[in-house]
Amino acid sequence: MGDVLNIMDVAGVGAGALVTEMVKSTWESVRDAVAGLFRRGGEETAEQELRLIDTARQRLVDSPDSERGSVESRLRGELTIQLAAFLQKNPDAAQALQDLADRVRGADTSAGARTSVHGNTNSQVVISGGDISASGGIHYRAPEQSR
Repeated sequence: MGDVLNIMDVAGVGAGALVTEMVKSTWESVRDAVAGLFRRGGEETAEQELRLIDTARQRLVDSPDSERGSVESRLRGELTIQLAAFLQKNPDAAQALQDLADRVRGADTSAGARTSVHGNTNSQVVISGGDISASGGIHYRAPEQSR
């Protein structure tokens, strides 16, 4: 039973990493790594698994912004099941998937903050890669007032 839980953990982490990467410009390199992972099950298996991954990514990319969160959540669940099934047949691939997920997450944390701002009409957004000292306050004037 411990092995099954381990496979499920790795599959969940891997699914989360894949869904996160699907909408980034780095997706093709991640997809290539996933293809290599799936080739451990044979070329035919790799093609079938990648077709499912590509279909999932297309659903995510085509989803409206207002539904993106729920689509991501569903895809994480679906991909967890897909990856767990693959890992049960190919347990030697578990470490490779964990390494891929770690690499993807490591790239996210070293790349700095990623922020998406929605519905911020008449407001100000401050993004910093380090400390901000606002001891004198932050003064904001709408662009049309500063002309």
